[in-house]
Amino acid sequence: MLRLKFSDRGFYRTVDAFARVAEPSAGVSATVATILADVRARGDQAVVEYTRKFDGASLRPRDLRVSEASISAAYRRLGPRDRRALAAAQGSILRFNRAGLPKAWGTKNPHGAMVGEKFDPIRRVGIYVPSGLVSTVLMTAVLARAAGCPEIAVCTPPNAEGRVPDGLLAALKVAGVTEVYRIGGVQAVAAMAYGTRTVAPVDKIFGPGNAYVTEAKRQVFGVVGVDSLPGPSELMVIADGSARSDYAAADLLAQAEHGSGREKVYLVAPSAGVIDAILTEVERQIATLPRAGKIRRVLEDGFLAIEVGTLAEAAEVANRVAPEHLELLVKRPAIGRLVGSVTTAGAIMVGNDTPTALGDFVAGPSHVLPTGGSGRFLSGLRAADFLRRTSVVSYDAAGVRRAAATVAAFASMERLDAHGRSVRIRTKA
Repeated sequence: MLRLKFSDRGFYRTVDAFARVAEPSAGVSATVATILADVRARGDQAVVEYTRKFDGASLRPRDLRVSEASISAAYRRLGPRDRRALAAAQGSILRFNRAGLPKAWGTKNPHGAMVGEKFDPIRRVGIYVPSGLVSTVLMTAVLARAAGCPEIAVCTPPNAEGRVPDGLLAALKVAGVTEVYRIGGVQAVAAMAYGTRTVAPVDKIFGPGNAYVTEAKRQVFGVVGVDSLPGPSELMVIADGSARSDYAAADLLAQAEHGSGREKVYLVAPSAGVIDAILTEVERQIATLPRAGKIRRVLEDGFLAIEVGTLAEAAEVANRVAPEHLELLVKRPAIGRLVGSVTTAGAIMVGNDTPTALGDFVAGPSHVLPTGGSGRFLSGLRAADFLRRTSVVSYDAAGVRRAAATVAAFASMERLDAHGRSVRIRTKA
């Protein structure tokens, strides 16, 4: 664990070094490039070979797609409590994302022409779901459904027996997805990007994954669209004297348990006493957790405690780090100022009673959020990301005449005579 004071010399250099996401190693990039090229060249045969190599599952090309009957059977096997949980989460996610969908609009510009925008769902999208992450199904596929995407293909790794967990298949059933493939890793990204005999290519790929999946998305960008390049989970907790130490500790431990070993957790407080109290709770609680070993490794390498002088300084730190999740465990009057001041967090959880886990599973916004400082220029996944925006322009003869002089000036400055003529000819008709 690293501990700093805001006043420390070289504070931001240290914070930046701690937060910086390493570029993929040459080995990772080369491995990914090799797999992508192989799947592009050999299609299904390469996919099944890599599935056997990396997942231990011996499948034939015809086994790659999960049948609709299997998806329905998995849902029926699920207990009533889990079915209710899936339905409740889906309802929250759908309600939130429908409210944020953009709507077509039109108006007149200064020339009297009609201008506006329309929004259309992306024709075919691919979603990558890491092994066993039931909630990620809903946090991606439900958004695609809300946007109206007509074709949704989901790839997820099988276990060594070639099976996909019932809970994950049941979530796909709830989300209305019927096209599901037992394909994980780089080979899944390749199949969705380039297509194989079994998997038709998609137009845009969504969803989180490990370092190899993320690098694969980066390398296929341009062939297809990608949503973002999300990395390991991050949490920053800003706490003052009103924070419940046990709550704060539980939330820090929750994000550390994801298990990649590269998670980042930050504790920011205007008091050394607050930090000490929360760290004491962390030590008390960690002993009770079944994944304590993995969590402790994350805390040793990826936990930064920062003592600030004021909550304004805490906001400055948050904007510098751009954390995936930000919890504000502070007195009510300060919450509004912090929410207004922090402009780079992926999601902000407000108050002692709003743990990040609520956002991970049931609150409504997608948990696919920017990491590694990319919150400076990216936002969390939303239904609008499954839409294309098209501008629409409609002039009449009078509008062309009003615009002609301006077009002529630009055509002259840029020496684009044909551009100028294409407008001028209409003024003489």
